Amino acid sequence: MATETLLATTGQIFLRLLELHGIDAERFVREGGYDPALFRDPAARLPTRAVDQASRAAAERIADPAFALRAARCWHPSNLGALGHAWLASSTLRTALRRLERFNRILTDKATFRLEESARGLRLVFDHRRADIALAAPGVDFAFSILIDMCRMNYGAALRPLEVTLGRAKPADAGPWEHFFGCRVQFGAARHSFLLSRRDADEPLPVANRQLAAALDAILTRQLAHLDRSNVAARCKAVVLERLASGESPEGEVARVLHMSRRTLQRKLAEEDLTYQQLVDDTRRDLALRYLEDPGKSLTEITFLLGFSGQSAFTRAFRRWTGKSPSAYRPIARTLAS
Repeated sequence: MATETLLATTGQIFLRLLELHGIDAERFVREGGYDPALFRDPAARLPTRAVDQASRAAAERIADPAFALRAARCWHPSNLGALGHAWLASSTLRTALRRLERFNRILTDKATFRLEESARGLRLVFDHRRADIALAAPGVDFAFSILIDMCRMNYGAALRPLEVTLGRAKPADAGPWEHFFGCRVQFGAARHSFLLSRRDADEPLPVANRQLAAALDAILTRQLAHLDRSNVAARCKAVVLERLASGESPEGEVARVLHMSRRTLQRKLAEEDLTYQQLVDDTRRDLALRYLEDPGKSLTEITFLLGFSGQSAFTRAFRRWTGKSPSAYRPIARTLAS
């Protein structure tokens, strides 16, 4: 069974949190058997079990049960790698949270984030995948405090979730949680989540940079493909993205880049209910929707970037995807999440 891991640079947030609580972070790390330099390596990963041990040790040494909420004061976008910078460039909080959901595997292959739509708004559900609720509680506080602060950095400090649900038992003093989140907190819940109103989730953000976000998405897609070598669809999409502007790459050529036969590629994609043409189509469609949000990109440039032979071919494909021409869809695209 493969070792579950966490992006090492996220550990810098934990080290700053320890320092906030008066603990010698460097000594703490060395006592755990790790070199502090590891946390500055953007390519390094930490075993999740070691992170859990460190969390347990910190909770034993810090008297405050809400200590992990102060992680909101300790994070920096670079701690999350390219995903942190893509988050800041997102056009809406919905877009940012979708990026987190899509690329979470880069941060950790243990916990997962999932978005749910409801009549009330957009809910983010966090599954820490740990049987020990007491062990998970500080980790959930740690993750949610950072995420809410990330949302507030993009949206503004006034952002308040409609509600927060936490699995931990209700503490004697719920004040720290209610003060931080600024809303009702339900303790002892069946799952960990927070709910944003639709208006807040879809409010255009002043920090949005769609061109930068698209470039970072391409980087994240390649990182995801490299990280999960068993995910043939992700690896295939990464190759397609790299070669798209030069025209659609033949299936056999992409298979050779992935060091497999064309038939093997077809079989592995079929296991994920995909064909090569569907994957290329999906990749082009997603990029087209994102590019159309950028007023600085002409339809001619978008046609080239997507690898179409001409604008008429792009228009036909786009009508098949959306039922509209690119020029008719463009005003709509600018109001939607990328």
